[in-house]
Amino acid sequence: MLVKTRVGEYLVREDLYYTDTDEWVRISGDEAVVGITDYAQKKLRYVVSIELSRPGREVRRGEVIATLESVKAIADVYSPLDGLLVEVNEFLTSSPDAINKDPYGAGWIARLRVTGTLPKLMSPEEYAEYIRKREGSG
Repeated sequence: MLVKTRVGEYLVREDLYYTDTDEWVRISGDEAVVGITDYAQKKLRYVVSIELSRPGREVRRGEVIATLESVKAIADVYSPLDGLLVEVNEFLTSSPDAINKDPYGAGWIARLRVTGTLPKLMSPEEYAEYIRKREGSG
């Protein structure tokens, strides 16, 4: 069973790592899947479009790999690690609202092949505390 933590209205999955720019990362071997967190998608509100990076390029940690446009704002999605961008979720170009409906599933954004050492990422507990502090409840 998948363990989930609630921080107020925000869901934090226990099987992922997190960044301070609200990306989640699932690492399996030398592959990483990246998306934005439930917290981030709720702050953006309704995502209406996405611009995805082109697969096949090397990306560095902190580099923009996608840009989201919502009814509220435009937000960049950053690579949480160094790697080769092997796939982007093309489904999102026609259904960007999948990010709002299922940010940890159908709303994934990119797959990377890890090429460098893994950076320090937040654990689910650390990310939950990070949200609490930002929301003034921690």
